[in-house]
Amino acid sequence: MLTEFDTIAAISTAPGEGAIGIVRISGDQAVTIADKLYRVKDKQLAQQASHTIHYGHIVDPETDLVIDEVMVTILRAPRTFTRETIIEINCHGGIVAVNRVLQLVLRHGARLAEPGEFTKRAFLNGRIDLSQAEAVMDLIRAKTDRSMNMAMRQLDGDLSKLIRSLRQEILDTLAQVEVNIDYPEYDDVEEMTLKLLEEKTKMVASSIQALLSTAQQGKILREGLRTAIIGRPNVGKSSLLNVLLGQEKAIVTDIAGTTRDTVEEYVNVRGVPLHLIDTAGIRQTDDLVEQIGVERSKKALSEADFVLLLLNNNEALSQEDLDLLKETSHMKRIVIINKADLAGKLDRDQLANYVQPQEVLETSMLEHLGIDQVQERIANYFFQGQMGERDASYLSNSRHIALLEQAQAALAEVINGIQAGMPVDLIQIDFTRAWDLLGEITGDSVQDELLTQLFSQFCLGK
Repeated sequence: MLTEFDTIAAISTAPGEGAIGIVRISGDQAVTIADKLYRVKDKQLAQQASHTIHYGHIVDPETDLVIDEVMVTILRAPRTFTRETIIEINCHGGIVAVNRVLQLVLRHGARLAEPGEFTKRAFLNGRIDLSQAEAVMDLIRAKTDRSMNMAMRQLDGDLSKLIRSLRQEILDTLAQVEVNIDYPEYDDVEEMTLKLLEEKTKMVASSIQALLSTAQQGKILREGLRTAIIGRPNVGKSSLLNVLLGQEKAIVTDIAGTTRDTVEEYVNVRGVPLHLIDTAGIRQTDDLVEQIGVERSKKALSEADFVLLLLNNNEALSQEDLDLLKETSHMKRIVIINKADLAGKLDRDQLANYVQPQEVLETSMLEHLGIDQVQERIANYFFQGQMGERDASYLSNSRHIALLEQAQAALAEVINGIQAGMPVDLIQIDFTRAWDLLGEITGDSVQDELLTQLFSQFCLGK
């Protein structure tokens, strides 16, 4: 169990070779521990001002062996990320150097930080709320400029301010209801109280609904759009993956069945983060390995949010093509007629029985024709030019969405209770529940188990 006297340490930079590696220490003993290891003539860190950086060496006090040449930053509480005193030791990048410094720090009084513990302390010490803490990880994992800007808005407190405003509306209403009940001045006090409750409930519910309406776009920006590239063998699926990625990631040959398994990559297509899944060609086959690949392709298709279905312009529609067109008819998709540089043998009139004209684009992966149109169609399909960089907070976190939906359901029960003529004190229960659920988003009302679960998803040094 953590105490306020714990001093924690971890490596805060990514593992591997780099120009700089940082060992971060946070807690009351941060400076004391660093002073045991830091060496420079006539200078101790304890005597230095806050928010300053100092050159020196990290030395093993037991052997007097110099471990690394470093720059040490001192950040004194409370003007730090955790609101505790922080020491950051800037070492030479590399696995060995940084780990040796960390091991010395741990041997001389610090405890290895748990995943996300620095951010958890920032939350527990009141520097940020829970939604802002989650935004820290969203910022680290951002895959596009839009997703980064969305995380920054949440980190700045845009969502927190809105949620707290709604909670205050509920709290003010509950207080007014209590006053009306305890100190009635009019004979029709119950009618006035119910009218007040109904008006405020509808207002809060409308604000929540406006937030929920941004959930689809927000989740796409945060998590990426799971996009399956499907089609028969040798229609250009792997070529499309390579073109969108801008690199030769997947093997491309004229031999049908080259791709035997799914290949997954993330790519930014005009602000839309796509989780691309290049699938094995779907067809009937006696090859056992290819059969496994086909089954995985079908599984990827069933789990996809979006589909890029490729057809071959140089061949007539096959039964496999028609089956895929039917299977994806209810899904969000773009039908791409590839190999437009070759003679057209695909019957467009037959295809029109299975697709809408706006779903179809023509490309040539070999000649790089039509790729811009594919990228533009993907962006317009989901954002339609409506998402600006300065827009209000977009809802992206699954936990937030679930809590808002539960709060919306509780508010619906308030309206149902009023219409059913239930007593005010019973109706208040659902109104108060909505207040509690909104509080779970910001962490104003949250269980310890949830905190442990959330922060365990963070990287070790954050």
